[in-house]
Amino acid sequence: MEFCREKKDVWRFNQQEFWHNMIKPTVRPYQQEEDFWRMRDFLRQVFILNDRREHSWHVARLEYARWHTCLNCAGVSLAEVAYLWELDGQLVAMMMPDGGPGEAHLSVHPTLRTPGLEEEMLMVAEEKLSAVQAGGSRKLVVWSPEQDALRQRVLTRHGYARGPWTEHQWRRQLDQPIPAAPLAPGYTIRALGDGLELLERCYASGLGFHEGDIKIAVENRDDPTWYRNIQTAPLYRRDLDLVAVAPDGAIAAFCTIWFDDVTRSAYFEPVATVPAHQRLGLGRALLTEGLRRLQRMGALTAMVGGYSPAANGLYQSVMGSDCSLYGSWLKEW
Repeated sequence: MEFCREKKDVWRFNQQEFWHNMIKPTVRPYQQEEDFWRMRDFLRQVFILNDRREHSWHVARLEYARWHTCLNCAGVSLAEVAYLWELDGQLVAMMMPDGGPGEAHLSVHPTLRTPGLEEEMLMVAEEKLSAVQAGGSRKLVVWSPEQDALRQRVLTRHGYARGPWTEHQWRRQLDQPIPAAPLAPGYTIRALGDGLELLERCYASGLGFHEGDIKIAVENRDDPTWYRNIQTAPLYRRDLDLVAVAPDGAIAAFCTIWFDDVTRSAYFEPVATVPAHQRLGLGRALLTEGLRRLQRMGALTAMVGGYSPAANGLYQSVMGSDCSLYGSWLKEW
């Protein structure tokens, strides 16, 4: 308890110096493994201060980005794309893409947000994270919560316009019973196995996210290293890596849940159904089973992000109406 009070006092001292003496945070690139653990602690603290809402990234998004969208998809490490802002030895802001260059997600301590800090983060993003296009022009997408008027003013002032992508961030509080969801006859839901079943999970991912593309599915299955990478993330749990299994034994749908016991919150990522098994209620049944498992673990909040009308329809049917928008802002120069 003494440690908690001491840490709170440090933050109060930093806030006073920041506002009254205008001491600026210093920026540096990600340098070592210790930085990753500091980023995790920072996101947890910010998430709680933001009333468990995604004004900044949930810690699960950092882990999924590091081991999947950055490492597997874009082939980059955090040392190549992550930047940290510090004040008096404390992390006060961080920025990185959800994958490779071309976009930036900004996470800022809520009591230390200023137009100056937002503008500096934007300048670093344009210099370090923008994507070079054919002909030498540059492009950058910066993401902002819909209710973040400060960031949107800064983006508009620097020539950004609303982009075409919007994430719907669905939330469900877990203090009430979770209604049952019917499961199609012959299908079962359970945790992912190992060995050949892990290979079939890789195959199902290719089908589920690439419109039944057999070639991508086979490539996913032939080298499961990418999935092993995901399984090394600290929050990964096999008992929350759920699959819906068809009567013939094939994996028909899947979802992975990332439970953070520090904030008692969870994030669903990814969620998909193989095209041949769609419209059977498998996604709804998987999400429902996941929520029930989280409830038994003592989770307070569960979240999932959707981009398409179909995904958002599913998530609303299970999560309810509590939703925030996280929009893209685009600039080309």
